[in-house]
This record gives sequence, C-alpha cells and structure tokens, in this order.
Amino acid sequence: MKQYVPHCQILFAGFLWGMIGLFSRNLSVGGLSPSSIVLVRNLGGLFVLALLFLLTDRSIFRIRLKHLPYFFGTGIVSVLLFTLCYFSSQQICSLAVAAILLYTAPTFVVIFSAILWKDQITGKKLAALVIAFVGCSFVTGIWSGNLSLSAWGLLLGLGSGFFYGLYTIFARYALSHYPPYTVTFYTFLFAGVGAIFFSNSGETIHTLQNSRMLFLSLGLVIISTVLPYLFYTKGLSRLDSGKASILASVEPVVAALVGILAFGEPMGIPILLGLLCILISIYILR
Repeated sequence: MKQYVPHCQILFAGFLWGMIGLFSRNLSVGGLSPSSIVLVRNLGGLFVLALLFLLTDRSIFRIRLKHLPYFFGTGIVSVLLFTLCYFSSQQICSLAVAAILLYTAPTFVVIFSAILWKDQITGKKLAALVIAFVGCSFVTGIWSGNLSLSAWGLLLGLGSGFFYGLYTIFARYALSHYPPYTVTFYTFLFAGVGAIFFSNSGETIHTLQNSRMLFLSLGLVIISTVLPYLFYTKGLSRLDSGKASILASVEPVVAALVGILAFGEPMGIPILLGLLCILISIYILR
C-alpha cells in the first residue's frame, strides 16, 4: 500500500484546492477584490508556514543562496502569476472558459517533463491526460453553449494554465536539493511578498477587521492553500510530474460539488460525466 501514498497525497491536495470557492466566493461578496484575495492567500500562507516551522523544525529554513531562482520560479513565476491570471480571466470571460483553460496545465507539465527529464509519454499517460481534460470540460460546462471568450481572455486563461503547470516543473528542480516542506515555505515567501505589489493592502486590512471575513480568510489560507501545497509537494517528491498534475485534476470535480452543496448550483448530467471521466483517468494512473 505504500506505493499509493503519494497518489493519495496528490488527490487530497486536489480535493482541498477544489474547496477554494467556498472561501473565495464569500470573500468576494464581502468586498475583497481578486488581487486582495491573492494577497490574503499568499501572504497568509507565508505567515502560517513560518509560524509552523518556527515551532516544529527550523532546519526547514536552511537553503543555499544559489538555489533562490528555484523558489522565485515556484513562488513568483508560478503561484503568484497563475492566481493573478486566473482571477483576471474570470472577470473577462466566462467562469467555465477560465476554468477549462486553467486545466491545460497537465498538458504543459507532460510536455515539459518529457523535454527536461525525458519522462516517457506513455499511452496510459496520454489517455489519462485526454480523459481528464474532457472530464474537466464537462464539469465546467463548456459544452453547454453561451460561452464568452475574447483574445485577451484566451491569453490570460492559457497563461493561468501555463503558470499553474510550472509549479510542478520548478518544484521538481527544488526537490532534488531540499525536502518538500522547505520548497513549500520558500514558495510562499516569494509569492507572499510579491503579492504585496499587486494589491491594495489598505483595502485588505480594512475588510479583514470583520470577524466573518477573517474566519473565511483563515479557511482560505489553511484549508485551500497551506495544506494542499504541503501535500502536493510531498507527493510530487515521489511521483512522476505528469501523473501528479493529471491526478490533481480532481480539483474541478470537488469545486463543482462545493457549488452544488454550498451554493445551490444545479447538478446535471455533464457534471456526472465529468466526474466519471476524471475517476477513469485516476484509475488508469493507479
């Protein structure tokens, strides 16, 4: 059973990422702009991780300066730019289009992994990739029609998928030198500090003085940011990059279920088909 532990870690990370709408949607209704939500998520993640490792294992903070570019890659190039592109694309085009463009990420990961590390693009991996993407398209409702898309929205959407996938690439380099928890901490050191320059800190501080907004922010930071990145990076340290990225595609299924259970969104045949497709892709990669 030990060989399945990294698979379960990746799946659990995807499950927790899928719950992000439970917090971000309510924060948005409460008055936080997308850039402020990015600030709360990344800077809050940094504070929680710093406190956690100060109390448990300070060796996590030890790195060599020559490896800082890896963490600039995971933190700024991936986490920060991915979230900024994704939230911006949601404002320009439909949520469905933004979501399906985000899930071009596994395709980028599989291609880069084959180029950089000669990872094999096997028939099983390719089949799982295609089936997972089709599953995501069903879940997001892209086949239902009435979807809006502009050139700028397309560019932002593809950018979100590209930068999202780059976390797996940069993290794999960093994991060859450091344990998963070190990689996660320094990722959020860069992403948290970088987010300050893209948001209105005054707006964020004022809004978070409300106890409900503060509670939602803690949920966003701990449940849908810190924990999934810890689990994903841990699983990635023991699993093929392409497989890890495809397995994380369970995220939109969970997001759809959150929408149904928490916000009363309708459950339709496309969502069930999407769930089935993604479960099949996970089974293929078992």
